Amino acid sequence: MYGRAPIITIAAVRHTYLVCYDISNDLRLRRVHKALCGFGDRLQYSVFECRLSASDLARCKHALGRIIHTREDQVLFVDLGPADARADRAITAIGRSYSTLEAPCIIIDRDDSIGLTTGTKRAAAARARARRRLEEPGAEHDDGER
Repeated sequence: MYGRAPIITIAAVRHTYLVCYDISNDLRLRRVHKALCGFGDRLQYSVFECRLSASDLARCKHALGRIIHTREDQVLFVDLGPADARADRAITAIGRSYSTLEAPCIIIDRDDSIGLTTGTKRAAAARARARRRLEEPGAEHDDGER
């Protein structure tokens, strides 16, 4: 019994995945980004490196599946193989050098035309329509002056 290798279950083996996404809606984009922050490290705007066990991968896919619209959005999982069998980083770059991002990622939508931080493009469009209605001649304003 002393010469046998330890038994490793498949669930314990972690693979490294590149998770890349293309999301067509700003709100879903932020939600996908936030969800992936819990599973791995952001490499670029829509690319994460995740070291996942089989159960972690299933949880990640389930979480993202609840967020995305499958007819409009896409999330790709590229299996780079077992995490322990790879070099520390098997990523090379052309152009700017590759480095991990140590700072937290904060996504802010900003409507510079009015100087407000906004939620989604749809919300910004609704505010713009409301402003136009208020600026129309003859529109009633409820500003307290009568």
